[in-house]
Amino acid sequence: MPGLNLNPASILVVQHHTPESFLSVAYPTLLRHERSSNIVLAPALKKVSAEAALTGCQFVTHPEVSPDLSPGDGPNESLWLTLWSTSPGNTCDLEMVLACHRAGQNDLPVFLWSPQSRLLLSPQWLNPRVSTLAERLVSCVSPTRVFSVFGAALLVKAFCNSWTTLTGFQTEPEPFYSAYFTYCTKETLTDDDGLSVGHCLRRAVLSDIDDVARLCKEFADDSIYFPLSIERARVEADELISKGQIWLYEVSGAVAAICAVTRTSMNVSAITKVYTCQNWRRRGFAEHLVRHVTRKLFECGKEGVVLYVGHENSARRVYHRVGFVGLLDQDKPEGVEDALELGFIGTNRGHW
Repeated sequence: MPGLNLNPASILVVQHHTPESFLSVAYPTLLRHERSSNIVLAPALKKVSAEAALTGCQFVTHPEVSPDLSPGDGPNESLWLTLWSTSPGNTCDLEMVLACHRAGQNDLPVFLWSPQSRLLLSPQWLNPRVSTLAERLVSCVSPTRVFSVFGAALLVKAFCNSWTTLTGFQTEPEPFYSAYFTYCTKETLTDDDGLSVGHCLRRAVLSDIDDVARLCKEFADDSIYFPLSIERARVEADELISKGQIWLYEVSGAVAAICAVTRTSMNVSAITKVYTCQNWRRRGFAEHLVRHVTRKLFECGKEGVVLYVGHENSARRVYHRVGFVGLLDQDKPEGVEDALELGFIGTNRGHW
């Protein structure tokens, strides 16, 4: 493939133990690919101050990268690895990001991202890079910490093969999650037919915490791999409500469905949780709610809304009707890709 840089000596991995260090070099590239990078960009922005997110990051233009950018001694709760290609002219291009951190008390999966989606098709380009990332990660964290890996399907498969070779830890027989990554824009968002009498859409308030916690637990329990106790679901519900990140579909005072938005960057937000109570399904409630939340995000200045939906999930048709692209088409538009989460046997499972 023309333009491939295959010289291992030209690959540089930088270790970052703070979100500020990570964003100081990665932000320009992440912002240029803001939809696809949401999975690593938004959580990092959440960990820095609002002032840093709105000012400091905006003035990052050309990153200066060195191996000693973010030294650290031993394990850390937050870790980012950035992989760069270097040229004789001392220019560096960001090619991969690995994020390994926590949300509250929960260890999260290892997240992988690359702006080079087309080059992921080339094993010659991909394999040396994921091997280098895996070698660095195994020197930073215990293999039992890596309970799952999530990202673009080709990237995840290649990384997990390298990780198994290095550590001996085998992947679970079945993927934890096999999904489409899709997006909606102002141009693709469809119109609403209106709500029935007695139905309403609104943000959740603290008096809704019991209903929200119950639905958060049911949503997590549906995943099989990451069940949630009602106590932890209540903590999650309290955080979502306090931050104004969750909306409800209400029928005559009863909460029928929820929709949460928890990953946000400058121009893009991700819908991360949609759930309808069993006895209220197949009535179009989720479609109304997702469309409403998506429209509200556009009204707040967002340019794109992204989400993941399982390959076998009937919600694909719901999101398609709202205006999320590439879910029922044989030819996916640019920016729609297959995502994968693979778990590892014998590890300490976290939650997300």
